[in-house]
Amino acid sequence: MLSKSQARLFFAVATGGFSFVFLGLTVDTVMQVPERSHSENITEEVIHGKELWESNNCMGCHTLLGEGAYYAPELTKVVDRRGAEWMRIFLRDPQAMFPGQRKMVQYDFTEDEISALIAFFDWNGKIDTNGFPAEHDLAPPAPVVVAATSGADAMATAPAMVATVCMACHAVGGNGGNIGPAFEGVGNRYTEDELDRWLADPASVKPGTAMPNLGLADDVRGDLVEWLMTLD
Repeated sequence: MLSKSQARLFFAVATGGFSFVFLGLTVDTVMQVPERSHSENITEEVIHGKELWESNNCMGCHTLLGEGAYYAPELTKVVDRRGAEWMRIFLRDPQAMFPGQRKMVQYDFTEDEISALIAFFDWNGKIDTNGFPAEHDLAPPAPVVVAATSGADAMATAPAMVATVCMACHAVGGNGGNIGPAFEGVGNRYTEDELDRWLADPASVKPGTAMPNLGLADDVRGDLVEWLMTLD
């Protein structure tokens, strides 16, 4: 049994020792922050994106680095998951990608504000988070790949937005979404003019369609039509 003086000494030594360890760990953590956060990549655009994130109370619905609400998706690596072009379309009009399904507020962001938000999310997604967020056990199974060779050949010449936007709903060579029809054979089913009218305004061709109006520029739409016509 310790005497009073021994107990005081034990308390003082233990408190001092653990305080020293705590301070050491704190200093080590602070010293690692610039490298792990890639602070050299924090541009004015990234800062503006963070300001928009805060001023619009995005954490009232979303989480970022695990902090925030859990009503809407975690956004730590959203640029890796969705791609910048998909995000740009979504931020212009949240209903565009999921007609009648999304409850995201229409903020009417300007193009500069959208670019700033994407830059902020891109920087945030490159922070060393020790593997957060982890792949959860409920992830959907990988799609069955069919016609892998032809699908790979088709994707080799595809416009960039096919992989980042179109394949969220459509499949090529068995890879992609199953919300809309697969792209195989589309060049035999439609003419260039029909595909162009469809991409320009899907609802005008088929009222009530789930296909969103992506507001594609003429040159982007033309590249997509030219590529789709090769899928025979």
